[in-house]
Amino acid sequence: MLSELKKYVHKPALYAPSTAKFWDDEHISKGMLTDHLDPKVDSATRNHAFIERSADWIAQRLPPSQFPHLLDLGCGPGLYAERFHTRGYHVTGVDMSRRSIDYARKSAQTLGYDINYLQQNYLEFVNIEEFDCAVMIYCDYGALSDLNREKLLANVFQALKPGGVFLLDVCSTMHEKDRKESSEWSFHENGFWRENAYLCLQSFFRYDKSETYLNQYIVITDGAVDCYNIWDQLFSPESLKDELQTAGFCEIDLYSDVAGSLFTPESPIICAIGRKGTRTG
Repeated sequence: MLSELKKYVHKPALYAPSTAKFWDDEHISKGMLTDHLDPKVDSATRNHAFIERSADWIAQRLPPSQFPHLLDLGCGPGLYAERFHTRGYHVTGVDMSRRSIDYARKSAQTLGYDINYLQQNYLEFVNIEEFDCAVMIYCDYGALSDLNREKLLANVFQALKPGGVFLLDVCSTMHEKDRKESSEWSFHENGFWRENAYLCLQSFFRYDKSETYLNQYIVITDGAVDCYNIWDQLFSPESLKDELQTAGFCEIDLYSDVAGSLFTPESPIICAIGRKGTRTG
């Protein structure tokens, strides 16, 4: 046990991976689904009142009459996908959590919604010019390493029809800008991370030169030590535009959230909409 704990004495290297699965863990996914379905909290997803406003704005900004086939990356249990469907889109949802996709499929069947759900890692989703628009909502994009973001953008670019658009949101460099590095121990008889008793060391690390931060959770039980590294890449308006343009997207518009709020430099969130252009590299 000590030899395992020694690994976490020092600050992790940038983008060091977790040692255990997160999104599709049998116990953790239960808590994630519960948080998704709680209409009032901003946890696994944003509160449901915001989702309604967001879906309304997206349908106005990218009307289904012009962008009928929509790809929802990281769709979870289908909260956005169902709302997109009712607003007139033909929706394909992709998520790696089996529990979330199972819930989404059952919900769609109950409601009589024709939504195509795929249980798959969106980094491995490959399609060619099938979709008019793609969305990636709740800052999932920033959780990816530099190489994985490049891979994702290439996949989205390929999946979009000529003139298709990609909508995503990220945390800006204003997010957590005053938060200091910290570590805190806590003991739980049961909870989010495990069904039975566990000890958790929660740490927050800054990587200011890379404009990245890490929420790390070391979960210790009688038989194991597991590490969960939740990374978040931060963006300025310029760095986000540059990343999208390098991937071949153009005509990029920025907002302060995915409900269309006017962009301000102080916003902790940046929503970007870019059109598929022509790759130069």
